Amino acid sequence: MRLLIQAPFSCHDSSMKVLFFILVVFSLVVLGAHFLRYGNEAGVAVSLAPIALLFVQKPWAARVVQAILVLGAIEWARTLYELVQLRLAQGVPATRMVIILGAVIVLTAASALLFETQTMKRIYKRR
Repeated sequence: MRLLIQAPFSCHDSSMKVLFFILVVFSLVVLGAHFLRYGNEAGVAVSLAPIALLFVQKPWAARVVQAILVLGAIEWARTLYELVQLRLAQGVPATRMVIILGAVIVLTAASALLFETQTMKRIYKRR
């Protein structure tokens, strides 16, 4: 006899799938806004184009989106480093900025890691 214990928030639930996609899209849009702020139109395009790839349920599409999210997290870390250096040179506190951008880095990296969950592997037909 086998007991089945179901967690209250199962990743197989469609609402969790929606949440996963919302986090991924949010991360990409915020990254696009970052590039827009600096007038980098190519960065905006590279950040927003993967949203369309979310509808392509192929392993390569998931990997492309995942790679862009990883590169996005690296871009956020680079930006954080540069802004901290600037604020230190100006003698301005940077703690709040570090906390905010640190959270953005974690969210972007976590969005990339979502593609390693069983739910996303099943959606994108990955093993």
